[in-house]
Amino acid sequence: MLLAVLQRIVKMLTRVQSGNSMLFLGMLTLLVGCGKQDSRQVVTLWHQMRPADRAVLESRLEVYEQQNPEIDVRALYKENEELRSGLESAVLVGAGPDIVYGPWDTLGVYNEIGAVQDMTPWFPSEVQQEFDPRTLAILPDKENPSLRKLYFVGDRFGNHLALVYNRNLLKEPPQTTDELIVAAKANTVDETGDGRPDRFGIVWNYTEPFFVIPFLTGHGAWVFANDAPGDGRSEVRPVPELDTPQAIAAYQFVADLKTKYHVLPISADYNVARELFLSGKAAMLIDGDWSWQDYVSAEEIDAAIAPLPIVSSTGLPMKPMVSPKGYSLSIAAQGKRAEEAMQLIRFLTDTPTQLAFLEQQKIIPSRMSLRDHPLLKQDPTLITSFAQTQNGRLMPLVTEMRAVWDAMKPPYQSLMSGNISAADATRQMQQSADRKIAALTGSVRPGVTAPLLPFAGFALLLALLVWQRHRLVEFFRDLRRNRLAYAFALPSLLAIFLVVVFPLVFNVALSFSNMSLQNFRDWEIVGFHNYASIFFGDQAAKFWGVFFKTIFWTAINVSLHVSIGVLLAVVINGPIRGKAIYRLLLIIPWAVPAYITALTWRGMFDYQFGVVNQGILAINHYLPAMLHLPILDWLNLPNPAFAACIIANVWLGFPFMMVIALGGLQGIPQELYEAARIDRATRWQQFWNITLPMLKPVLIPAVTLGAIWTFNNLNVVWLVSNGGEPSDQTHILVSYVYKAVFNLYQYGYGAALSMVIFLMLLVFSIFFLHKTQATEGVH
Repeated sequence: MLLAVLQRIVKMLTRVQSGNSMLFLGMLTLLVGCGKQDSRQVVTLWHQMRPADRAVLESRLEVYEQQNPEIDVRALYKENEELRSGLESAVLVGAGPDIVYGPWDTLGVYNEIGAVQDMTPWFPSEVQQEFDPRTLAILPDKENPSLRKLYFVGDRFGNHLALVYNRNLLKEPPQTTDELIVAAKANTVDETGDGRPDRFGIVWNYTEPFFVIPFLTGHGAWVFANDAPGDGRSEVRPVPELDTPQAIAAYQFVADLKTKYHVLPISADYNVARELFLSGKAAMLIDGDWSWQDYVSAEEIDAAIAPLPIVSSTGLPMKPMVSPKGYSLSIAAQGKRAEEAMQLIRFLTDTPTQLAFLEQQKIIPSRMSLRDHPLLKQDPTLITSFAQTQNGRLMPLVTEMRAVWDAMKPPYQSLMSGNISAADATRQMQQSADRKIAALTGSVRPGVTAPLLPFAGFALLLALLVWQRHRLVEFFRDLRRNRLAYAFALPSLLAIFLVVVFPLVFNVALSFSNMSLQNFRDWEIVGFHNYASIFFGDQAAKFWGVFFKTIFWTAINVSLHVSIGVLLAVVINGPIRGKAIYRLLLIIPWAVPAYITALTWRGMFDYQFGVVNQGILAINHYLPAMLHLPILDWLNLPNPAFAACIIANVWLGFPFMMVIALGGLQGIPQELYEAARIDRATRWQQFWNITLPMLKPVLIPAVTLGAIWTFNNLNVVWLVSNGGEPSDQTHILVSYVYKAVFNLYQYGYGAALSMVIFLMLLVFSIFFLHKTQATEGVH
């Protein structure tokens, strides 16, 4: 049929007169050429500025384009992970932006993979002296370590924590941790008399280890043993030092704030802590300079900023990590592009631009000439902020920092959930950091099986050709007879090859490679090392644990999707009024973007203020004490957190099965039910012997697709559990792969994991469809 249609189209085209054809082509040429051609040179900037900063950036870019009319600056906002992964992908193909703007801590990775280049020719030493030296990243050259190059120029300094307090609840900020405990206890109040605090003394995001750093420094601890400068200029590789008596004391103090003094909420991620403070339900908050303007300008509270207090037991100040944000020149900018990109960087780091950010956003500039500006001596927030930066500690500019953050997070969350002691937490952090740094900085050499893999691949390809030789012969015969049809199909085939076949083959090759942070561009085939690591390596037990959890996740979700979907379809297909309204309402969970739904469910599962626990409390009000339902800490305990992910995914998935089943039900002949009623069959017998068998041809493929989608459903698990929290206990295989690849840059290992998942799903689909005979008709 398709071939006949294609042939008719060709015949119609051949009947067009040559004069008309020329007229048509002439008109097409005019239409293509009538658009306005922009001859300006494009400079692309990828940045991570928050909305308020973006407004200042855009105004300064307008000024720049007015001064340089031949330049078109295209500033694109990207989230942290999006920018990082996008830049890594661009580097592999020699593309990407001209300029990258972001935080200091990602620069080590960018430099390691060769994504950024030296800016010294445009920022010589005399220009560098105009900047705070802590805002310049001068790193050893990868080829010649004795040669230092400038890879980062900061336009601001800080990115640090301080104490925010509500003067309506606390007149003066605490100067020591003893005073902090007294003030926090006085402001932790049960206003409703239900035995649960409605207002807290202090809050912060205690799911992220970045916020615990001031407590570590205040107790004399740090994340690395060797006291390297932290700016990347030292050739000495840092050694993690997370399990020390000072660190144990710091974590014990933090845990005591929750379990001994009861001044912290049961759970608090960043958004919860922020909303508690803004709503007047927290007297103090530890937060960063990126948010202070929101608190100070809020009308509901009277917020002020104060330095973090001194730890009473040690006499040491709580020093937050400090770091700059700034610009780097991408490796994609070469020749004239590099010149124009650096001209823009110099403009965005000059005195007028930094002054605009200082005056409008209260940001500490990196230029030393602006450090004497009156605002820094008159504005209370800036005075405190600058004082805190002077009493901070520079974030280490090393790739190992990523592994340390990743190692600290799960034990820290377990500690705050009350599952382990401070000593156990630091011990687990140290062990995990050593293991992760070894994986991050190590490199696998080709094994004995590596030379055999190309021959094995060639043999498999040859076997496939031999197996399909008869079909290939038929294909070439048909190609000679129907060349026009294949010509029309060629674009689609090319698209399939580019987006399906080539990525799959490339992923197979990567799965046998050592591609990682250390071998990002010069990776090579190493054999079956990655597959051996998955099934028999140090993390094999964890892999199998995540695998069986994924099987359970898929089975329970798909079962509930089908059960609820078919039940609702049967009800809606029955003789009820308002079918259209019910259909519309029940499709809403499927229509709303999964991202919004997942975050909504996460908020609903909050221990203190979530709708779920509030509903349980309301139900308990009408029940006797012995029948009261338990109030669960849904997001901070492994099993409830996993159950929360399942509930959210069931809510998202049942409408699809309902729509599929409803379509199948409407195709079942009513005569079958009439005959069954004559034979006095019950409703259940009708459902079991008529409805289900007739639904089988539509449900089995839907179940297969649902199983594959659920098995690979990263969004719900990642967003509801906030990336596998608590303590990486809610991962399924796809989120486990994502974390392995993007947190520790183990691309070869991640590719092998993805191939294992692909083969699992392929075998399941073939076996399931064969056993259920889904392609056969109903007899």
